[in-house]
Amino acid sequence: MGAFLDFSNVSFAYHTKAGETPALNNVSFQVEEGEFVSVVGPSGCGKSTILSLIAGLLVPEEGSISINGENTGIGYMLQKDHLFEWRSVYKNCILGLEIRKQKTEENLMRVENMLIQYGLMPFRNARPSELSGGLRQRAALIRTLALNPQMLLLDEPFSALDYQTRLAVGSDICEIIRNEHKTALMVTHDLSEAITLGSRILVLSKRPTRIIYDARIQFPEGLSALQKRNTKEFQDYFQTVWEVLNNGKA
Repeated sequence: MGAFLDFSNVSFAYHTKAGETPALNNVSFQVEEGEFVSVVGPSGCGKSTILSLIAGLLVPEEGSISINGENTGIGYMLQKDHLFEWRSVYKNCILGLEIRKQKTEENLMRVENMLIQYGLMPFRNARPSELSGGLRQRAALIRTLALNPQMLLLDEPFSALDYQTRLAVGSDICEIIRNEHKTALMVTHDLSEAITLGSRILVLSKRPTRIIYDARIQFPEGLSALQKRNTKEFQDYFQTVWEVLNNGKA
């Protein structure tokens, strides 16, 4: 049985009237089922391009991308939650099901169960403006999970939150993703977030992007994301990743 995601020898460039801008240069990596992979790298290096390629929004110029043999079943969370104010929390959560015409009893029940499990049932009929930033992100995640995607792509999903909220919500959202047994790839500029939330980290070089570091992240069992930041393991991972980013190589 192969990897859940196989990103193989992919190259991509943006083309404009001004010329060609190489983004990815023969990039390869694999993601196993259930992994939560953090992706970091310099600004403009192509992190979001990788997500767009996996989602099928862009097409590789060279190489191939497959998820369980198919490019299907992908959920995408962006920097902003994009909840519609004129719809209740519940109506926002089932929006994708409405669009896909998948409002089956089973799917609606799964949404109801997630609202209960993740603390949003008291706000079921509220408007998004009545929710905190953290609860809005939970609602956005439930909307994404309602379609039961095989894989989640997270593009700076917590960057719109203040620092204190971001610490709590990041840990909360990642725990939900693990509870739902999803495979995830998260792009972030925050090294601490990448290390404490991911089970593995990929470090990208400057454009045209290459992978210059790939390591599994391991902490003592039972630690919260905040507790992980006080460990020697965190200090070691942070120092290593920081040096790789600054040197441009492992």
